[in-house]
Amino acid sequence: MTGATPALRSMSLATRIAIGAALLVPLLVLGTGALLLGLVTHDLRAQQDTKLRDRADAVLPASRALLNATQQGRLRVEQNQRRNLLDDALDVGIRVADANGNLVTQGGPMPGPASVLPQPAHGNTGGPVTVHAQGRAWRVLARQVTDVDPGTLWVVAPVSATDPQVDAVRGRILWAAVLAAPVSGLLSYALARRATAPLSRLGRRAAALDPRAGAADFGHRRSGIREVDELAVALESALARYDEQVARTGQALETARSFSAAASHELRTPLMGLQTNLDVLSAHPDLPPGDRAEITADLRDDHRRLLDLLTALRTLARGDLVEEEAFGPLDLAEPAAAAVAELRRRRPEPAVIALAAPGLTGPDGGGLRVHGWEAGLRIVCDNLLANAAVHGHRPGLPARIVLGLHREAGQAVLTVDDDGPGIPVEDRAAVFDRFHRRRDSPGSGLGLTLVAQQVALHRGTVTVTEPPSGSGCRIEIRLPLVAPDAPTLPLPTRRHWIRSTGASG
Repeated sequence: MTGATPALRSMSLATRIAIGAALLVPLLVLGTGALLLGLVTHDLRAQQDTKLRDRADAVLPASRALLNATQQGRLRVEQNQRRNLLDDALDVGIRVADANGNLVTQGGPMPGPASVLPQPAHGNTGGPVTVHAQGRAWRVLARQVTDVDPGTLWVVAPVSATDPQVDAVRGRILWAAVLAAPVSGLLSYALARRATAPLSRLGRRAAALDPRAGAADFGHRRSGIREVDELAVALESALARYDEQVARTGQALETARSFSAAASHELRTPLMGLQTNLDVLSAHPDLPPGDRAEITADLRDDHRRLLDLLTALRTLARGDLVEEEAFGPLDLAEPAAAAVAELRRRRPEPAVIALAAPGLTGPDGGGLRVHGWEAGLRIVCDNLLANAAVHGHRPGLPARIVLGLHREAGQAVLTVDDDGPGIPVEDRAAVFDRFHRRRDSPGSGLGLTLVAQQVALHRGTVTVTEPPSGSGCRIEIRLPLVAPDAPTLPLPTRRHWIRSTGASG
């Protein structure tokens, strides 16, 4: 039994259908035949009963004449009527009794003399009944011969008279069931093979599919069979999702390699500085307190720079791997307000003024709603404000930062102004490159790169200009507002900020 299970599981669909039809069709034939046999038996019984009624009507006058002749003692007439009665009966049995129950005549097939025959109903309205005698069944019709001096006429026929016809029908049904098994099996197998041919072709095409080609090489042609076409569509969808997952996995691996390479390259200098300072401390335990304090401060700076660099690289890699499900309708004012509050908590010395121009919240109360990633927009606002706080001030003076929000031509516009030295026109594109920083900058050189990355993910633009006052620097970001009934565009397919060295703002 165990050895037969794999063979049964590997049986083709056409074979399964053929076996099922070979078993089911004979059962249906037998069931239908049983119903037909019952109907035929009922019809034959009805014909037999009709025949008995016809014979009774035919012999009733002769029976009446026979009883009259017997009562009058007319022997010759009695003999003639008895002969006429038996001739008219043909193939049924006849029994005639007088009013006292004395047998007058009988002939033809008949139950034994000890059998109890039915009595006629009033007005001869009764029909044939079945009488069992000597192991046989008989259909008996009783009729009252006369009304004045009633006698009884019985017309009898054996029930088995219909058996040859019933047996013939039963034999034909059995032969039909026997022949139906192979014929239905072969026909079902041929039809199933024809019906499953598109499915087999689909399976062969899927088996021969090159894994490197993916869904693009599947190329299913409509077969006209709905189930097969639905299965092909499902396979194409599964292959497309598989391709997408492979692409995401490849992108994640490439991002991890780039992260490792970038971290290795950029951490080399601060690590060497740490090592040098540690060597000095180790080799000169008797350093003056002033020199030791200076080296310790350098160690703290290098340590902070390492942490900032690793955090920025991790955030950059997170932006390269963010999924489209993370995006949704979002009011740009929310992450901007949160970033201002965080900057005031961490750096109380800059003066930050958040401006909301007229039209920030329209009549519909919609605000500046964009299709955005909340964490990504928070990265934008945090880095813009942090960059302005570090670089946007003049020597000896605290930074003065102005954050503006307004809508313009279907876009949300976010501006960050400072009163620092500004950025020369020729250097404005380069500030978004990875690890680009001024010589005296304490940052990692990835803050504005993160800004440019997130702006690109949100399908916006970022530019460096001058504020209206003419001094300092303005970084302006424009993001498309969410339009009613507008389709949501997918994320950019090429995301390589942690691997590339430049950005387009």
